[in-house]
Amino acid sequence: MIVTRFAPSPTGYLHLGHAFAAITAKRAGERFLLRIEDIDRARCRPEFETAIYEDLSWLGLDWETPVLRQSERFDAYRAALDGLEAQHLLYPCFCTRAEIAAEIARASEAPHNAILGPEGPVYPGTCRDLTEKERNMRIESGAPYALRLDSRKAASVAGTLTFAEQGAGPHGEHGNIAVDPLLFGDIVLARKETPASYHLSVVVDDAFQGVTLVTRGNDLFAAAHIQRVLQALLDLPTPVYAHHKLILDENGKKFSKRDSTVTLCALRQNGVTPDQVRTQLFG
Repeated sequence: MIVTRFAPSPTGYLHLGHAFAAITAKRAGERFLLRIEDIDRARCRPEFETAIYEDLSWLGLDWETPVLRQSERFDAYRAALDGLEAQHLLYPCFCTRAEIAAEIARASEAPHNAILGPEGPVYPGTCRDLTEKERNMRIESGAPYALRLDSRKAASVAGTLTFAEQGAGPHGEHGNIAVDPLLFGDIVLARKETPASYHLSVVVDDAFQGVTLVTRGNDLFAAAHIQRVLQALLDLPTPVYAHHKLILDENGKKFSKRDSTVTLCALRQNGVTPDQVRTQLFG
């Protein structure tokens, strides 16, 4: 049985791009789940979550209940982090964003030292080689820190991996895709204010919900690489992926939640019908 999901964050109103993603996921699965990704408590709002339910219902979509909310899943994310720590794959990073930016700038002056990832220059590993004593001293002093994945150790433990792509990636990628475990470098998996990163929470929750097919936009194609690594490290089942095109504005840019003219709420208020939205999106 194919199980799909739609997993928006309630940080703004849904727009046409979300509508395309939700309808695509619904069409692809025999079971359709809804997940509210509300870990970012500073930006998430109850009114946006309520609007998600209203917009999806207006589109004629239904989903299984209960709805999973990530803000209620912190214990599960902590257990996943404990599993990675038990394998000695995490380390505390005490660098501020400004310090990281400065280090990356210095590395960029020597091109052979600068490593680019999907989101720009990757973290240079400043805290990776701190001794256990240095780490403990900083933690005991109360210094804030994030938990990073040691990508080199993780690559060694995970071994050779692939993921199955049923859609088409940004460059037409299809079939079994070889995983690059170093693509994102030593990514952050948790911060004090954010108990789990997107990459960690999504693999834990997809496994928990029994998702077998992940449909999402091509902008997240690269994320499958690190998520496949985490699945292997945590011994989680691996879904099939089907990345799809993005819905762009007249300037070729992704729609933004800040653009009120293309939110489903605004379209509905302006008399646009769900059938008109589907025709615009799918022809």
